[in-house]
Amino acid sequence: MTEGPAFVQLNRYSVGQELDGVLDRYWTVSWDMPDGVLHSQQLLTHPAAYFSVGHREADAGRRSGCEESTNGSVDVIEGRVTGVTTRLGTRVVAGRGWTVGAMAKPGGIGAFAAEPAAQLTDRGLPLSAIISAATELVTRIAIEPDDATRVALLASALEQSVISSRLEPAGEVARIAEIAETDASVRCVTDLAARAGIGPRTLQRMFHEYAGVSPGWVLRRYRLLDVADIIRKGEKVVWAKIAADLGYADQAHLIREFRGATGHTPAAYARSRVPLCQE
Repeated sequence: MTEGPAFVQLNRYSVGQELDGVLDRYWTVSWDMPDGVLHSQQLLTHPAAYFSVGHREADAGRRSGCEESTNGSVDVIEGRVTGVTTRLGTRVVAGRGWTVGAMAKPGGIGAFAAEPAAQLTDRGLPLSAIISAATELVTRIAIEPDDATRVALLASALEQSVISSRLEPAGEVARIAEIAETDASVRCVTDLAARAGIGPRTLQRMFHEYAGVSPGWVLRRYRLLDVADIIRKGEKVVWAKIAADLGYADQAHLIREFRGATGHTPAAYARSRVPLCQE
């Protein structure tokens, strides 16, 4: 699958059977921006963590060095693991570069991290925090010109980095999070716990350990992503009806949550020219 604006190409790749319970997809992105041109996107992210090797978008070709990076003053490649991001982010793409990455399912990061996933929330760390041979991996990926091969190298490294005792419970959290995403009848943590067949406190502990955020936050984030998707379609909507359909107490509740996450009301954001993207 290929998508993206002019000068930016994004490809998505499926996950093999070994990790499909904890990873959502692999992806590659490359960009070659004209001099003086910046591509900026605001990001309302999924409740997921990311593993990546490549350039940092806005810094491509302009940094002198970093953790787990290839040597060289011009073309610097690095490996990173990024926990769940709870704030609105901004991606700025400039210059020329590429990145290969993996998006975990909610809870998936817990299959790779020995500590509670909450310790990674809103943080970015060197990839060696997850993959012991990260330096060698970054070097191998950096010299490989083929995107599919880069993905295969990252996939192999992640398969070898799974903590076997944490794979099954991490996958269970991912399955519960999928219920939160897809079942509109689930409106609160109590509903979600009932669907999962466990108590609310147990659910809270599982999400803290493996997802890095609370199940209530995951529910709220998926509703906000639904609102963002409606905005992106550009169709005329009645916000009171949308609020009811998505399980908000009322329109004011929807507006408060959306403004808290993005700094704008849904209507104001719909009128703006700033794209709101999901990642």
